Amino acid sequence: MDPILSVSGLVKRYGQREALRGVGFELRAGELVAIVGPNGAGKTTLLSILVGAQQADAGSVQGARLQSARGVGWVPQQAALYSKLTVRENLRLFARLEGVADVEATVARMLEQTGLSERADERAERLSGGNRQRVNVALGLLADPPVLALDEPSTALDPGQRARLWEFVGGLAERGTAVLFSTHHLGEVRRYASRAIVLADGEVLFDGAPAELTTGGEDLESAFLELLQAKGHA
Repeated sequence: MDPILSVSGLVKRYGQREALRGVGFELRAGELVAIVGPNGAGKTTLLSILVGAQQADAGSVQGARLQSARGVGWVPQQAALYSKLTVRENLRLFARLEGVADVEATVARMLEQTGLSERADERAERLSGGNRQRVNVALGLLADPPVLALDEPSTALDPGQRARLWEFVGGLAERGTAVLFSTHHLGEVRRYASRAIVLADGEVLFDGAPAELTTGGEDLESAFLELLQAKGHA
């Protein structure tokens, strides 16, 4: 299967510090890929470049993002909602900003797809953390992008909310959406990711199935720490 997104040699500098150092990988339809690494590894910087929020100093991103300005849907860590508006009103507003062809049909589809139909007329400020995150994901999907990027999507969710979120995200991947997410929860990587990309100090240390990290029989957390130590990033 041809890649839906190809990333090659990405470099990003902030002054003298290199946040990304030649990062490259490919993403295919239906993959659910975790970006993991310690704080300051470059995870959020990488995602922000993929969605066009920042420009790289070198390297290229080819594929879905270049075919359409809305080729990569973006779900930031903090829900970008207007608290005084209802769920429906938030979706309607952002759909218009996205320039979708049929706003009302898109809003109805998102309410149904995210299981928010019963909450459609509830103000965002009254939603639980889990439902706010569902709306946040819905905003990223308004333009029906082939790729969805999520920055630590389960932060601040309780175990039940987290499980429901990943059930929904997994369903997107099963229907062909390529999903790329950053996380500190290695349990999520083990349970849900088909691939893991390990970043440290802006470099890719590993790119493969999570099980490939644990070939010695250790648990994923131990294998992750051993990888960092072996590469001099402990």
